[in-house]
Amino acid sequence: MSSLLIENQYFGSVNYYKILFQFSYVKIEQYEYYQKMSFRNRCIVPGANGLIHLSVPLQDGRNQRQIMKDVRVAYRDNWVMQHCRTLEACYNRAPFFEYYREELFGLLEKRPVFLMDLDLSLLNWVVKKFKTELRIQCSENYQDVPDAGTTDARNRLLPKNYTEGEAKVRYTQVFEDRIGFMPNMSILDLLFCAGPGGINLLKSNTHVI
Repeated sequence: MSSLLIENQYFGSVNYYKILFQFSYVKIEQYEYYQKMSFRNRCIVPGANGLIHLSVPLQDGRNQRQIMKDVRVAYRDNWVMQHCRTLEACYNRAPFFEYYREELFGLLEKRPVFLMDLDLSLLNWVVKKFKTELRIQCSENYQDVPDAGTTDARNRLLPKNYTEGEAKVRYTQVFEDRIGFMPNMSILDLLFCAGPGGINLLKSNTHVI
């Protein structure tokens, strides 16, 4: 398998990146209509008392019917500061958090206008931190059925089913002794806890598609 078509996600889950790294060429869907109840503008991290859902607010809210590339991020509430504070609280004891903290928070503070631009900047940053190469482009149009030779993984991982039937990448989490191991968290969890070596887990022989 060499080509993948998939939606953009905000700090996508571990299995989202495990899917990405099965391919050498990834095309990000940007001509779909925005879909609520997805990871396009949210992610999940484990906290001291359970799971924490981080959401990026959007202009016109979640009920809009816009092409994904045209969806705008809302900054009327300082969600950037809230997300940074939450990540600080969750990961200040993680082995690799300090290595990435300043650069990551700096990316969020740039406050891109469009959700696609925000998600793409974070996707490229994560790929770079895992010290691997991945050819990433955006789609030129919408296709119900992609071209032959392209695997369609759009909407495989949703908040309602992200822990079901998927290969579980195991590593030591910050609060595992309190709340147990939480599978398929945001990729930040793996990066902060395992560092660039986490790529070996993502590229293991256990595939998720």
